[in-house]
Amino acid sequence: MSGDIDLALLLGAAVVLIAVAAVRISTRFGFPSLLIYLGIGLLIGEDGLGIRFDDAELTRVLGFCALIVIIAEGGLTARVSTLRPVLGLAALLSTAGVAVSIVTVGVVVHLLLGLDWQLALLYGAVLSSTDAAAVFATLRRLRLPPRLVATLEAESGMNDAPVVIVVVLLSTSGFGAHPWWYELLIIGYELVAGAAIGYAVGVSGRWLLRHAALPSAGLYPIAAVALTVLAYAAGAVAHASGFLAVYVAGVLLGNARLPHRAAILGFADGLAWTAQIGLFVLLGLLASPDRLPGAIDEALVAGLALVLLARPLSVLVSALPYTLLRPLRGRIRLGWREQTFLSWAGLRGAVPIVLATIPLSGSVPGAGRLFDVVFVLVVIFTLVQGSTLAPLARRLGVVAGAEPTELSVETAPLDRMGADLLTLAIPPGSRLRGVHVDELRLPVGASVTLVVRDGSGFVPAPDTRLRSGDSLLVVATAEVREVAERRLRAVSRRGRLARWFNEYGADGGAPDAPSRG
Repeated sequence: MSGDIDLALLLGAAVVLIAVAAVRISTRFGFPSLLIYLGIGLLIGEDGLGIRFDDAELTRVLGFCALIVIIAEGGLTARVSTLRPVLGLAALLSTAGVAVSIVTVGVVVHLLLGLDWQLALLYGAVLSSTDAAAVFATLRRLRLPPRLVATLEAESGMNDAPVVIVVVLLSTSGFGAHPWWYELLIIGYELVAGAAIGYAVGVSGRWLLRHAALPSAGLYPIAAVALTVLAYAAGAVAHASGFLAVYVAGVLLGNARLPHRAAILGFADGLAWTAQIGLFVLLGLLASPDRLPGAIDEALVAGLALVLLARPLSVLVSALPYTLLRPLRGRIRLGWREQTFLSWAGLRGAVPIVLATIPLSGSVPGAGRLFDVVFVLVVIFTLVQGSTLAPLARRLGVVAGAEPTELSVETAPLDRMGADLLTLAIPPGSRLRGVHVDELRLPVGASVTLVVRDGSGFVPAPDTRLRSGDSLLVVATAEVREVAERRLRAVSRRGRLARWFNEYGADGGAPDAPSRG
């Protein structure tokens, strides 16, 4: 018995270490790491090392647990300041866009593959959820406009909830027993109730973590993640959308002034990586390599319907209010270039494969074939789309200017001082080059405290001229942090004359806080 456990630990540790090394490879070459993890699962499976695993129910349960952690991390790291302007578009993509995608794929596979309507719509539902991890593994070296990135992140965090509901409904034997409007009411209730439960857990959890005075800093990350799991469980018990509850609770907790916030985000990030690695390896282990070649033809039909018809139509329908309604036009730029990129960037990752285990565990007729088709589709189209996203972004001209993209990534709160520590790098071509420190006109409460140049650091004077390659350390109080970020981005676009171009760094024109000079 002890020998079996030791062998399992040895194999598990080796898989995790190989998976961690694969992240380095995927980051360097822009290759989606999920494919490496799936490959590891196939290699240790029945046709590789001989490990036989065919428990679809266990895979579904563990997959849902992994998705809870992944969605929670997405909510915790989402910034409200970037999420707010694109929230409407992301919500449309996650509801109306999902509906368009389900119907379009369902009609195509029904007509071309001869599937009955319930199974055809099940194909469409399973394939309608996007995966942010698959998208951004290939875009880490690109500078995309912040709102385009926020749209893709928010959509991937929100569309899991309605898709899970639809897949569960389509996987039940009683589907179609009720009128269509009854099913819509059920979906509407689950989404609204899930959002409300997530909001309640997020607000109360935020207050508790601020006033709990826990004896160890390591308890705060555990408590924060446990609160997001509580949101899911409360939603599930209330027959609401637990996944939407997780995301909403995560956003509220992640944007609060919590003690040891950096430790919370780091812990959630590590858990999310662990969940992704375990999930992808498990899904690869569940697949049967000898059956996958026979699913290629159907995967190509469903994939082409998804990529060439369903996804562009869902983006077009969701973007209509932002192109036709005058009050919405200025909120986010949605020309044909941005819509084309959003259409191509809707990668599918682990979520569709996990969703395919729902009908598989319920013994729905045709579910085994569905799982194989989805598995093959994810592999093929992640390779194709993932390798072409970067060139397409440059070709469409949606790559942002040389902005300090590290600005919101390398942020660490100074809890006791009520301040944030921001770091940014000045890449070649940035309009920050040549600007004096005092010409940044940061709001009162924000200051450049350190400049690292050619490996040496120094405290800048007001007349210090910034250069390409400089790294800056900016300290800002919590109240002016977002204004300081927007001001730095405005100067990076327009240079020292940002104010002459009515670029204050705020969304509406005028600054949100007083500035120096």
